Amino acid sequence: MEIDERFEIRDGVEECTTPKSDEYRIPAPAVCPPPPRKKSVVGKMREPPKKGYFQSPDLDLLLSMPPRRRQAWV
Repeated sequence: MEIDERFEIRDGVEECTTPKSDEYRIPAPAVCPPPPRKKSVVGKMREPPKKGYFQSPDLDLLLSMPPRRRQAWV
């Protein structure tokens, strides 16, 4: 009579067990997989927009103003 390794009988109750024979073992990998590659740091250069960049006259005025100097509080 052949005994099935997946079942075990204890106290008259049939219980499930994990198979432990070599045929059920997960084989060890022969070669480790290669490490993941790093992402490329250099991206492709974007072309300028076909219609050009938006030119705001107010922005140029705002950036050309000198900063206000604050008086020291004594």
